[in-house]
Amino acid sequence: MLEAVFAFANIVAKAQDCANNEREAAMALDFGYFTLSDNRYKDNPRSAESFIKDIYAEALWAEAVGMNSAWIGEHHFNLLGVNASPLAILAQIAGATKRIRLAPAVTLLPVHHPLHVAEEWATLDLLSGGRVDFAAGRGYDRLEYGPFQASFEDSAELFAEGLEVVWRAWTETGKWSHKGRFFQFDDIEVRPKPAQSPLRPYVACFSRPSMELAARNDWNIIYAPFAAAMVYGSLADAVRVYRETCEGTHKRPARRAMCSYFIHIASTPQEEAYGRESLIRYFHDALIAAFPSSSGEKVPPTYKYFVEIVNLLRDMRPEKLTSKSILVGPPGKIIEDLKTVEAAGIAEVILYFNYGAKPHALVKEQMQRFMQEVAPAFEGPHTKLSLRAAE
Repeated sequence: MLEAVFAFANIVAKAQDCANNEREAAMALDFGYFTLSDNRYKDNPRSAESFIKDIYAEALWAEAVGMNSAWIGEHHFNLLGVNASPLAILAQIAGATKRIRLAPAVTLLPVHHPLHVAEEWATLDLLSGGRVDFAAGRGYDRLEYGPFQASFEDSAELFAEGLEVVWRAWTETGKWSHKGRFFQFDDIEVRPKPAQSPLRPYVACFSRPSMELAARNDWNIIYAPFAAAMVYGSLADAVRVYRETCEGTHKRPARRAMCSYFIHIASTPQEEAYGRESLIRYFHDALIAAFPSSSGEKVPPTYKYFVEIVNLLRDMRPEKLTSKSILVGPPGKIIEDLKTVEAAGIAEVILYFNYGAKPHALVKEQMQRFMQEVAPAFEGPHTKLSLRAAE
């Protein structure tokens, strides 16, 4: 069955690729698959190793059912997630697919040398035919920094300088040098270059400094709606401020804005309760322990906003969850919520189906239901793909 789906999808691959090449200017809403590989739950029978294989299969299924992209998170030491190498899994996905875009969600840049990051992701972009959407962030877990001997206290400055190095590695011609606080080198030339010219980064944005970094450097941006609501008031306000900063302060058009969402399609009150309770389980079991908190831990100034997020999540109850954090309910309700997201100026929504230890079969069913029952309400490349072969 899966082979038949891929065969049908390949018929429209050329048209899909053309749409992707014009994606910055398109007035459409794309959808992607997103996971952080959370697997830290009490009495969890699922091993990290089996979950990695599930994620790989779900990413292939994302292409089969017509999704635009696969966004795979990076986390270390079985903390916020069990997948430590989005590059490795996306390289495998690249070889098994034809059109789906390939993205880390996100590269934890401060624990890597940026020259190595630039070389590796340029290679994947080249060999995949320009299908990489590179995204980077600085994370929020001190425990992921320590073993790599990276400075959590300096994470904001380390991230900004590292992404500057990555960008220069992809855009400089000939040999170049860098003299920064964290990285110094002379007369190097980074090869290969990405297939995309340029391969424009996405900055994961939980705070105003991250937004300003993206706007200042003419980079794309990706938001978490619950964080955008806390920092700016709403997702729409976050996109508006980004655009105003690009156009007003830097005198150039804003780049592409995306967001991520937890999602659970529910046809009954019991199914909706399951989707909400799974998210609360994720917050409590897999997330809160890794966040900076007000429990006496010394929090760097650039992470002060996370204290408020953690305290809010700690007291969160299923009935309090809103469309600022999760898309949950019947297809019509989810379409209504996504229309608001579309109106905010978001170009693509990446959807977190497999949070909270949901079974693999249920995740695949949810992905297919979304593309059959929700996605057709929106214009985008997915409208060119028939789902009949997936039924």
